[in-house]
Amino acid sequence: MKLALGALAFGPQVNVKLDLMLYAEGLGFDSAWTAEAYGNDAVTTATWIAAKTTTLKVGTAIMQMPARTPAMTAMTATTLNQLSGGRFKLGLGPSGPQVVEGWHGVPYGKPLTRTREYIEIVRRIWAREAPLEFHGEIYDIPCKGAGTTGLGKPLKSILHGDPAIPIYTASISPNGLVCAAEVADGVIPMMYDPERYDDLLKPHLEEGFAKSQARTGRKKSLADFDVMTSCTVVVSDDVEQAMGPVKANLAQYIGGMGARDKNFYNDYAKRMGFEEAATKIQDLFLGGQRKEAIAAVPDALVDAVHLVGPRAKIRERLQAWKEAGRRREVGTMLLGAFQKEALELVAEELL
Repeated sequence: MKLALGALAFGPQVNVKLDLMLYAEGLGFDSAWTAEAYGNDAVTTATWIAAKTTTLKVGTAIMQMPARTPAMTAMTATTLNQLSGGRFKLGLGPSGPQVVEGWHGVPYGKPLTRTREYIEIVRRIWAREAPLEFHGEIYDIPCKGAGTTGLGKPLKSILHGDPAIPIYTASISPNGLVCAAEVADGVIPMMYDPERYDDLLKPHLEEGFAKSQARTGRKKSLADFDVMTSCTVVVSDDVEQAMGPVKANLAQYIGGMGARDKNFYNDYAKRMGFEEAATKIQDLFLGGQRKEAIAAVPDALVDAVHLVGPRAKIRERLQAWKEAGRRREVGTMLLGAFQKEALELVAEELL
């Protein structure tokens, strides 16, 4: 199993924990991953980390597809990959309708159709087998119609891209997981219990692998697909206090990251077996009772998907992650950690 590290936390000031990135690099971590929502962007921070490290790969988890054209993303990825000596990994996601329409000001549309078309266009640009021409449901290149000049022409990237750059998608919905397995090289599911592969991921990934094989004629499986799970790690003897920020984050996603009838994280928590808690968290959060929503996050949910508590407790729970890695059900463990001792503890067990 490979280890990766989340590179920053959202807030009013961009805060890249470069000392932790360098420490993780020294421990043998594979990669560091940046993110974006409606504040800092993922590309600038990824560039910053790549420039300050030497062996650590750098990925975006995720770049919001509706915020950039596929060509812009292909250009950015190629540039970063070349400047870093081949250390870039591309993570993409459709984001959600509240951010896409409320922040970027573009229609949310069909996220899975966008994902399929987007990845195909990016790969065509990297391959440079012919000037880019693509006519899909969402993307039309060269574009035609109202407002166009008719002067657009198919072009081939000046920079020579690398088709081996891995592409990940952030997915937790059943259809999103199928799509990831079909068209991407890896998936980044949130809130993953390493003992629940058979019911949370397996049916959807296998369906996607079968679709990929039917389309390309090449067999696809976990042997060439990376499941990169996110997991917060906090080493502390005061479990209740340490769980506080973790529960606040879970409450934000389960309760408020989306509308009442369209919240992928709430739906996912219900599929994990926390239906009553997920409903209560959302009711409280959307009702403005955020403290109560945080308090409603069950300890059992935190323990299922994160590592919070004394060293002995974390070591014991890490065995489930180790077994998931042995079965290839988890290829990379993406840690959310701001303690050097947390990085050391996980590295001791898994590397």
